[in-house]
Amino acid sequence: MSINLRGSERLNRAFTGIPTFLRADYCASLSELNATVAVFGVPFDEGSPWQPGTRFAPRSIREHSMRFAPTGFFDIDRQQHFLTDVVTQGRLVDVGDVDVLPTNVIGTHDNISAMTQLIRQRQAIPVAIGGDHSVSWPLIRGIQEPLHVVQFDAHLDFAPVTNGVHYSNGQPFRHIMALEQVQSLTQIGIRSRRVRPSEFSDARAQGSTIITQQQFRQHATDALFTHLPAGEKCYISIDIDVLDMALVPGCASAEPNGMHYDELLQSLLALMARMEVVGIDLVEVNPQLDVATGVTSYLAAHLLVEMLGHLLQ
Repeated sequence: MSINLRGSERLNRAFTGIPTFLRADYCASLSELNATVAVFGVPFDEGSPWQPGTRFAPRSIREHSMRFAPTGFFDIDRQQHFLTDVVTQGRLVDVGDVDVLPTNVIGTHDNISAMTQLIRQRQAIPVAIGGDHSVSWPLIRGIQEPLHVVQFDAHLDFAPVTNGVHYSNGQPFRHIMALEQVQSLTQIGIRSRRVRPSEFSDARAQGSTIITQQQFRQHATDALFTHLPAGEKCYISIDIDVLDMALVPGCASAEPNGMHYDELLQSLLALMARMEVVGIDLVEVNPQLDVATGVTSYLAAHLLVEMLGHLLQ
C-alpha cells in the first residue's frame, strides 16, 4: 500500500508523471483546442547531414521542463512571478507531436504545415520543439498570415539546392524568404566560418537583414529591432547553436564565440515586447550528444519557460 503524506495532492517530482511540457494538459484533438499557447514536438532530423539525433529532443526537453513547477516561477531579479496559473487554467497545453513519416520528407513537411495551420485556426500560438532546422520552413508555411521572421542562429541556413538536396537543415531560410506571407527576415548571431560567401550575398540580395555576432555585441538590445514595424506579427526561430558552444554540448552544429544565455534572453524579451508573436520554434538540440547531465535539453526548456512567462503575462 502506498502512502501520500500530502493527502490527495500529487507530489509531481521531476522524474515522475507523464512528460508533457510543464506538465500541461494534453490536448489530443486540435478541433478541441482552446488555449493561448499550444506546445508540440517535431521529432524530425532527416534534414541533418551531420550527427542526427534531434528527433529525440521534443521528449527530452519535455522531461526537463518537468523540473519547473506548473504553478509558475519567481524571477528573483525582477521580483515577479511568471506563468502563475497559466498551466492550471489551461492557457498553455501540449498537443503532442507531428506525425513523422520516416524517409518521406515531403509528407512530413505537409503534416508539419497542417498542424501549425490548425493551431493558428484555433487562435493559439504554436510553439514547436524540433527537430533539426529544416522544420522551420513547413512550420512558417503553415502560418498563412503576413509576418516578419526573426532567426537566432550561428549560421544563415540559406544554402542553395545542391546535388538534388532541397530540404536540409542548411536551406530552410532560402525557402522561407520565398513564402508570400513573409514580409521580412532578420538573421541574428551569425558567426560560423563555414558560411559560404554565396549564402551571404544571396540572403542580402533577397532582402535579409543580417546582424553578425560581432555586430550584435555592438548594438544596444533595444536597437536590434528598430527596423521592424512595431506591433506587427512575428515568428521567432531559435537554433540552439546561437549560444556559445560551451553552453550547448548537446548540439552537433555548435560554434565558438556565441551568445551568452542572458544576451539571448534579453534580445528575445525586447523582440516580444515590440512585436505580436504568432509562432516560435526551438531546434537543433541533440540529446544523444548531451551525455550525463542533459544540460542542453534543460537549457532549452529553461529558455522556453522564461519566454512563455513573459509572453503569457
